[in-house]
This record gives sequence, structure tokens and C-alpha cells, in this order.
Amino acid sequence: MKPVALVTGASRGIGAAVARALAPGHDLLLGGRDQAALAALAAELPGSRAWPVELTDAAALAEATAGIERLDVLVHSAGVGLLGTVADTPAATWRRQFEVNVVAVAELTRLLLPALRAARGRVVLVNSGAGLTARPGWGSYAASKFALRAFADALRAEEAAAGVRVTSVHPGRVDTDMQRAVVAHEGGEYDPGSYLRPESVAGAVLLAVTAPPDAALTEMVLRPAGA
Repeated sequence: MKPVALVTGASRGIGAAVARALAPGHDLLLGGRDQAALAALAAELPGSRAWPVELTDAAALAEATAGIERLDVLVHSAGVGLLGTVADTPAATWRRQFEVNVVAVAELTRLLLPALRAARGRVVLVNSGAGLTARPGWGSYAASKFALRAFADALRAEEAAAGVRVTSVHPGRVDTDMQRAVVAHEGGEYDPGSYLRPESVAGAVLLAVTAPPDAALTEMVLRPAGA
């Protein structure tokens, strides 16, 4: 049997690219909310199946994870990017950003820790350059990504003895639908060639997942060439 990987946010963008990169060597659970997109991807990738769940619904998440007894890889790719200055960002935006980008990640990981320990598995968190540097207009998003990095660091230290390895991947700007929304928010002109391809980020995730037993890739930073 192939090792099993669960990828959240797999319906599009980086998550879908990660699923395609892992597919040759893994059976896949494709997490997301767009059931049609997940079904189409599952049909494309032998050994995969859709795993539709609302990550912020604690009861649904507990039910969806209940039957997973062993998990070799968990890739957190789902997230939201809600931008705005501190002066213009209401409490609801802060709560939504942290609920999706941090709390849901922590809860899904907690529920799957027994399965990850059983496999001495890998956890990869697709973070952001905003998890290293906070820029004007990105306050609540950057704060959530800084928190995600802190979560990864704590998880790594706590689970090292169980053989669970944890990697934070910090890509710069990536050519995705989210990036198009960001550029539109900034009032700029979108040039796909200026950004990382989702497949490039997926390659970094694959490297973290397939690192030999004596190597722990704790943090990876990617930037568009020439940036």
C-alpha cells in the first residue's frame, strides 16, 4: 500500500498542485469545499478520493477524521487572505482570518495526531512570506501567518520524540486566484509571469515530504526568480 496523504485546499491553486505532485507516490485524501472540483481532481489522480469538509466546523471535522487511523502526510494548504489596514479592518475580519488560517489548522492537526504518530508522519504548512514580514495593509493576514509559524514551531518541538516532522513553507507571491484578488485590491495590473507557479511551491512540499530520515526540513522560503 502507498503512504496516505491528506491535502487541504486541494480544489484549486497550490493545494491542487500539491496533490498532483504527491499523487505518484501516495494515496490521497483531497480536502476542500468545492465538491465538483474535488471530484474532478480525484478522477484525474488514481488512488485519490474527495474529502469534502468545512474546516471551521468542529463537529464536521471530528466526524470526517474519525476513521483515519494512520496518516503519513498532512499538508495544510487551505487559507484565506483578507487584506486591509489596521484602521479599516473590523473584528469580524480578524476572527475569520484566524479561524481559517490558524484555529482550523490546529484543530485538524490535533484530531489527526494519533494517526500521524502511528506513521511517524510529515506535516507541511503552506505559510506565506507574510509569515516572516508584515507589510502595510496586510496586518490581520500577516498576524495569522505569524501565528501559523509559531504553531508549527511548537508542534515540531512537541512531536519530535514521536517521529512527526513539521515543515513551514513560505512562498512569495504565487500565480493563483487569491493573488489575482490581491492585485485587484492593490489596483495593479496582473502579470502571471511575475509570480511563482503553484507547481513550484508543490515541488518544495514534495521535497519536504520525501526528505530522507536523517534530514528534517524545518523551514523553506521561496521567492519568484529575480524578486
